[in-house]
Amino acid sequence: MAEAGLTVDLAQAAPIPLAVRLSCAPGEMLALVGPSGSGKTTVLRAIAGLYTPSAGRVVCGGKTWLDTAAGTALPPHERRAGLVFQHYALFPHMTALANVTAAMGHRPAVERQAEAHRLLALVHLDGLARRYPAELSGGQQQRVALARALARDPAVLLLDEPFSAVDRRVRRELHAELAAIRTAIRVPILLVTHDLDEAAGLADRLAVIDGGDILQVGVPAEVLARPAGARVAQALDLDPAAGAPSTPMGTRP
Repeated sequence: MAEAGLTVDLAQAAPIPLAVRLSCAPGEMLALVGPSGSGKTTVLRAIAGLYTPSAGRVVCGGKTWLDTAAGTALPPHERRAGLVFQHYALFPHMTALANVTAAMGHRPAVERQAEAHRLLALVHLDGLARRYPAELSGGQQQRVALARALARDPAVLLLDEPFSAVDRRVRRELHAELAAIRTAIRVPILLVTHDLDEAAGLADRLAVIDGGDILQVGVPAEVLARPAGARVAQALDLDPAAGAPSTPMGTRP
């Protein structure tokens, strides 16, 4: 793959088993899908530098972020990773504008407010810059979180169940906005989701993970129609014979 993309190779037996080898090209969206506790969020945390596996290598944009064999492990603030969480993780005492500018430590101070206003406009929050998180709807808060992730000028965008806390109508709006944003920023995007429809509709490829193992990677339609074995079908809640969902993953408790 292109040097500017993302390559991930993680391995460990415990405490969280991992056997992960992934790549994601600039402008590509890779959906990481699997049951709860399968290791999806751990993979994102390892890329962002919030978790260090016992063995692994992460290279993004031609720069090595993690190489345990060489003793390299850049701290999170030195990795250009934009991370969006399920429950927004905004600073409640800061306005939307301040939440976004807080991620701009790499920029000269004189540029930050103008750039933050540009990003808020990009996610359709014009006129709401002075509102606090408690004054915003769930969808608006998630848009602030996305703008804050983009404020880091990320080399990779990591989305951890970013739409699961909003209703279906807002989710559709956010899907459309994300599709527009990905064409503008042209960086690798990893999306963690339980929703197979969401993954199939947004992602270029699916990576199925269970027990920390990557079981299958491919175009969504192919993976869903032809799961590579019973374990993949079970991880996706698919009927192995029909190749169709038996229970939507997004409806699990």
